[in-house]
Amino acid sequence: MSGFVSTHIPLNAISNHELRRSYKMLCDDLLLPSATTLSNICRREYAWTVDAIKKQLPSQNKFSFGLEGWTST
Repeated sequence: MSGFVSTHIPLNAISNHELRRSYKMLCDDLLLPSATTLSNICRREYAWTVDAIKKQLPSQNKFSFGLEGWTST
């Protein structure tokens, strides 16, 4: 997951047979999830991050924040 995010590779690229084959060549027992699974992991991590931030802030104060998961190459 971190490889896709850090290199700006779209998550649906995991469906590409050549890309999957090259990853498998690096590590034969690697389990590659589907694009849907990767997307679900991103959503779950986002929710966990938001919850962790909320727990660190005073509950009686109002605030707003935003997290960006997309960066233009």
